[in-house]
Amino acid sequence: MSGGGGGGGGGGGGGSAPSRFADYFVICGLDTETGLEPDELSGENFEQTPLRRTFKSKVLARYPENVEWNPFDQDAVGMLCMPKGLAFKTQADPREPQFHAFIITREDGSRTFGFALTFYEEVTSKQICSAMQTLYHMHNAEYDVLHAPPADGRDQSSMEDGEDTPVTKLQRFNSYDISRDTLYVSKCVCLITPMSFMKACRSVLEQLHQAVTSPQPPPLPLESYIYNVLYEVPLPPPGRSLKFSGVYGPIICQRPSTNELPLFDFPVKEVFELLGVENVFQLFTCALLEFQILLYSQHYQRLMTVAETITALMFPFQWQHVYVPILPASLLHFLDAPVPYLMGLHSNGLDDRSKLELPQEANLCFVDIDNHFIELPEDLPQFPNKLEFVQEVSEILMAFGIPPEGNLHCSESASKLKRLRASELFSDKRNGNIAGSPLHSYELLKENETIARLQALVKRTGVSLEKLEVREDPSCNKDLKVQCDEEELRIYQLNIQIREVFANRFTQMFADYEVFVIQPSQDKESWFTNREQMQNFDKASFLSDQPEPYLPFLSRFLETQMFASFIDNKIMCHDDDDKDPVLRVFDSRVDKIRLLNVRTPTLRTSMYQKCTTVDEAEKAIELRLAKIDHTAIHPHLLDMKIGQGKYEPGFFPKLQSDVLSTGPASNKWTKRNAPAQWRRKDRQKQHTEHLRLDNDQRETKRMLVEKMGREAVELGHGEVNITGVEENTLIASLCDLLERIWSHGLQVKQGKSALWSHLLHYQDNRQRKLTSGSLSTSGILLDSERRKSDASSLMPPLRISLIQDMRHIQNIGEIKTDVGKARAWVRLSMEKKLLSRHLKQLLSDHELTKKLYKRYAFLRCDDEKEQFLYHLLSFNAVDYFCFTNVFTTILIPYHILIVPSKKLGGSMFTANPWICISGELGETQILQIPRNVLEMTFECQNLGKLTTVQIGHDNSGLYAKWLVEFVMVRNEITGHTYKFPCGRWLGKGMDDGSLERILVGELLTSQPEVDERPCRTPPLQQSPSVIRRLVTISPNNKPKLNTGQIQESIGEAVNGIVKHFHKPEKERGSLTLLLCGECGLVSALEQAFQHGFKSPRLFKNVFIWDFLEKAQTYYETLEQNEVVPEENWHTRARNFCRFVTAINNTPRNIGKDGKFQMLVCLGARDHLLHHWIALLADCPITAHMYEDVALIKDHTLVNSLIRVLQTLQEFNITLETSLVKGIDI
Repeated sequence: MSGGGGGGGGGGGGGSAPSRFADYFVICGLDTETGLEPDELSGENFEQTPLRRTFKSKVLARYPENVEWNPFDQDAVGMLCMPKGLAFKTQADPREPQFHAFIITREDGSRTFGFALTFYEEVTSKQICSAMQTLYHMHNAEYDVLHAPPADGRDQSSMEDGEDTPVTKLQRFNSYDISRDTLYVSKCVCLITPMSFMKACRSVLEQLHQAVTSPQPPPLPLESYIYNVLYEVPLPPPGRSLKFSGVYGPIICQRPSTNELPLFDFPVKEVFELLGVENVFQLFTCALLEFQILLYSQHYQRLMTVAETITALMFPFQWQHVYVPILPASLLHFLDAPVPYLMGLHSNGLDDRSKLELPQEANLCFVDIDNHFIELPEDLPQFPNKLEFVQEVSEILMAFGIPPEGNLHCSESASKLKRLRASELFSDKRNGNIAGSPLHSYELLKENETIARLQALVKRTGVSLEKLEVREDPSCNKDLKVQCDEEELRIYQLNIQIREVFANRFTQMFADYEVFVIQPSQDKESWFTNREQMQNFDKASFLSDQPEPYLPFLSRFLETQMFASFIDNKIMCHDDDDKDPVLRVFDSRVDKIRLLNVRTPTLRTSMYQKCTTVDEAEKAIELRLAKIDHTAIHPHLLDMKIGQGKYEPGFFPKLQSDVLSTGPASNKWTKRNAPAQWRRKDRQKQHTEHLRLDNDQRETKRMLVEKMGREAVELGHGEVNITGVEENTLIASLCDLLERIWSHGLQVKQGKSALWSHLLHYQDNRQRKLTSGSLSTSGILLDSERRKSDASSLMPPLRISLIQDMRHIQNIGEIKTDVGKARAWVRLSMEKKLLSRHLKQLLSDHELTKKLYKRYAFLRCDDEKEQFLYHLLSFNAVDYFCFTNVFTTILIPYHILIVPSKKLGGSMFTANPWICISGELGETQILQIPRNVLEMTFECQNLGKLTTVQIGHDNSGLYAKWLVEFVMVRNEITGHTYKFPCGRWLGKGMDDGSLERILVGELLTSQPEVDERPCRTPPLQQSPSVIRRLVTISPNNKPKLNTGQIQESIGEAVNGIVKHFHKPEKERGSLTLLLCGECGLVSALEQAFQHGFKSPRLFKNVFIWDFLEKAQTYYETLEQNEVVPEENWHTRARNFCRFVTAINNTPRNIGKDGKFQMLVCLGARDHLLHHWIALLADCPITAHMYEDVALIKDHTLVNSLIRVLQTLQEFNITLETSLVKGIDI
């Protein structure tokens, strides 16, 4: 035996470990002694012609009888070798051998692999042939009874189930005449192995079959080859290759090492050819989210290849549910299981999808492999970065000549042509045109200059900005002579390239998963016992770091069983030695990414990071195939009796069980504990790779600060929002950076988050000083300064307190880890624009910093620290909602202030007021306000950014009139303050008679602090404090606008709405403000209807709503008298009346202007405004109530107004609940 020792071994039925290549050789087929037994479980047997029916197959022989480590499961093997039982054919039918693999899963979850080759042998038993003839006579007689006998007799039996297949075709395939036809029956030879070396097993079986069918006998009896593969061929050790002999040629298999992706031997190429990239991605997503998946094909091997490929591409996650890639006919009831499953169903090639009766189809992913077709479950989220991911996979496929859309019906010549073109593309790709060009980290950083500056500041010297490797041209390793054929090598290469790209996606997506794992406080055993009640992952904090587009997929993926098991594995295997092999490989990849990020910290973005590990992985395989590590003993003559080993061509012989039932007495393979040596080497390598951040280089830091100054570009040009970089990823990058800085030069590492640990120390110090009373007055002042706000006199601003902000975070139950808490605190500080200030305060405790950090630590280098804090200030130029938008379920205290008019007797007010506050995430119940109390605090679930306030009263008491100037509401955690202008009366008989109003609010901006540098961006427009309609002015003597100004204001209002919908969803402001705010659509249309409105009598106000009600009455009487012009007009009038009636019938006490606002909002939502304007312009009531010069009477102006309003038709306007409460239309 060359190439040193193999794995451990074991003799015949004994042996303690599965170190042999194969455990069993099995033969299944027709048992001539029991004869033909129909297989009832396989479905509608008797409607079929006898040749089409299924009969029971038996395990005819197995060698050896049993092995300890893998007890033989006769039922499972029999069922999976021939899932549809025996098949009979005649000489007229095609009889090519068919290969398929299968899996047997034991109760403990461990797997054994089977590889079966099914071929046809002539039936020599006269009884069986006669039985088949008899069955035909019976079938024909039955058929003749059911169908009128046609002119041509015998073969009409073949017309099945009224299928319109030509008679002649059916008669050729499905008739049997004992005197004329030769009968064949299926037989199967099978290898059962501990590992899935599919290609090698296929080769063993095909060579054995070739030996039986070839005219010349093989060099040795078949027993010699079978004995060899069972007892003399070892499993290759990890990272090694093995060569052994088949009947006619060498067979090679290679096994990945412990730091490569696990063994996978099915051709990925076939899956992409059969389904196409898009379908593969959809199926992959369904599998990750644990939907029920049913594969459907008439080829068992296709079912197996698709199932195994999809589950292999999930690395490092593993399918945890029912997994039956080939579902035997007798187990069809499995499909009713109410659990996730991945199963393969054999189709007979005739029935179409509609014949399948499948339960729970809404949740099912159905894949018709042979027809390139997939049916998806409802509501399937998109895999993160799907477009770039598909692009990367497509490039690889095209390099191998596989069209991304699949290659189902491509001819031989076409694929040759593609291969030729592909070879050019392939070398081009390696020259760096597609994936290999060095990527500068500053290209990634362009999108946010502040982070770029901060990172430049903390970078270490000597690390180039370029990515570490550039893919090399494959021509340089052409001198490797691999020992397998070209096609096989291409399959290996394509497999590893695709798998590396998929694995890289998860490595990138979960690069920092470890810090969110919640380690159990108790010992492993008790943790395991209470596993169901325990949370193992801080999902809220992990998701808060993710780019917005990832969330629909990730939030569901984190709830799957496969993710929970992956994290459980992580908790159970703390040290490297007992780590699950898959987890070990994944963790080492994650460590590499994090090392790379320490060297070249890049901005965390949802920017797509291509795979860079392909070449290395490919080279490892090519090296193993070029230099074979082990060669097994050649097959040799066995000690067989004379006359044994003879065989008849075309028939698989009855093997000699005495020579095959036990292996050699001595074990020829020496056991080596190779993995231990390899592990030691890996560890040393990791240590040398580990980057030492402990070099004290003050000079370098200075240089870096200067360099950063040169590279810095001011943030804050253009719009005041974050474009280019998605908010979540920006904050996550900043948090990564802060953690890295706070970890540098630590005396002792405590907990997973260095920043949170420092904050906790600071909190303890303050507590101690407070209790001992030694806190200096300057400290108190520092901690209790207030943030200035333009509402300063009315609502005193929140106290600025680092400790208070920490307490807010400590009170959030959803955050389970220190890393999560640190990130939440950073988010809150960013939203409050206090991050720089808080960190400055934290670092002002010099004694604490000295205690925690070594002399050379970044946080103890004053110049760099100052510049660092200064750069952080530039984040204050942007309004972030990174805390509010992420922690959507927490309880938040809100403070309300109502400001009534000072002039007009607010103190005499006798009614009971109430208020209801709405935001982007929800609204409060109606809150009763105690009488004469104008300020109160209440707590409710996070409302998000606030949008409207509904305020009203119950009209009780003698003086139930209330004039409210405005309302203010403040979020007591983030300090955001909103102002809701009103300036109208609430009371019957006052103004428009309203008892409740809907106020639209805007966020107030805080004034910049004194020590902050001025920011170049203008602050957000402050909320209009002008009262919309002055109290003393009745609606009619309001300052009049001319028609030009009115048209302009309507144009601007509509334009604002159009712009709103053209922005990315995350950047849109409040639609309610655009509809009902100061310059909104309602206000603009109000101006249009006010124009030329006839002056009413003295002391009586007339409102637009009065006009609309009269118009409604007019149209209703018109309809009753049935004087209806055209149909179109009729529909518009009826619609208009329906809306006005519904608004008038609302139980709410909104006044006439409130009703007008509601009508405009509903009209905009249902795209009816332009119809109504046209309707009202032609209404006789308009003639009575408007002057001749009125805008509504000028046809040219009305037409232009209609055209402007028509532009709103293409937008799907969703109204906030508060605007349409009480209206069901």
